[in-house]
Amino acid sequence: MKKFYNSCATMHQNIFDIRSKLNISFEFFPPKVFHQQENNFFTAIKKLSVFCPNFISVTCSPQVEHTIDYTYQAIRHIPKELNLNIAPHITYINNIDTIKEIAQKYWNHGIRRIVALRGDIISKEYHSEVYASELVTLLKEIADFDISVAAYPEMHPEAKDMTSDLIYLKKKIDCGANRAITQFFFDADTYLRFRDRCVDIGISVDIVPGILPIINFSQLKRFLRLTNVSIPSWMCDVLNNVDNNDIYVNKMIGLMIAMNIIQKLCSAGVRNFHFYTLNNFDITYALCSILTAK
Repeated sequence: MKKFYNSCATMHQNIFDIRSKLNISFEFFPPKVFHQQENNFFTAIKKLSVFCPNFISVTCSPQVEHTIDYTYQAIRHIPKELNLNIAPHITYINNIDTIKEIAQKYWNHGIRRIVALRGDIISKEYHSEVYASELVTLLKEIADFDISVAAYPEMHPEAKDMTSDLIYLKKKIDCGANRAITQFFFDADTYLRFRDRCVDIGISVDIVPGILPIINFSQLKRFLRLTNVSIPSWMCDVLNNVDNNDIYVNKMIGLMIAMNIIQKLCSAGVRNFHFYTLNNFDITYALCSILTAK
């Protein structure tokens, strides 16, 4: 118990020392039907806006018809008085003419940031020949957007190997991307090794770690099935012993796991963090309250 207390005290002191230098951003997903689901979306944005994020991103899933319209409509409904920099996701799965139209529409409405993604392949039988690097080039031709792209510390599921995945990431940067935001991970060393590899291959932009606060283990396992993300054995042991229906305990554990990762990254010089909120503000709110406490 004493060792745990000392660890928490050290973590708190480390965060206290650098809290004024941290930059944060948040990801949300748009409601499909505003009058049914808008509360979670807008409540989360309003609650987390108090932390003055660098930007917030709003997702766009290729698996849902007309999802680009959901993203656009959601962004239009975000209160202007919150004074947020908004970065809509645009995927290359969409028709190119549609991409040009929506990108120009965003620019005309004062949107200067974009998260550019190829987009997930919906069917295993479908093979895409389009790449996010091409989307970055296309967007830069339309306007001088600030563009974020995706990075994969444990490799993209479709990549042949880590080297080829890193070469492709560098291509996205060379095409004009301003930063990369990583897929979530649960071992700080995984991110740090990846960051070193990026430097070795000549990538000089910021590699922003993506943090996913765990809400419950069942939800996490669904995400893991779609990715190459691994979790440490000790996390499995802890989460397997927790009742998924015990929301409070699950969130407390999720908070501690995320805080532990962030502390280790801060100690290694990381100052920018992107939170995957899943439109749930409470754990992320608690984390950011600790990180930004005056």
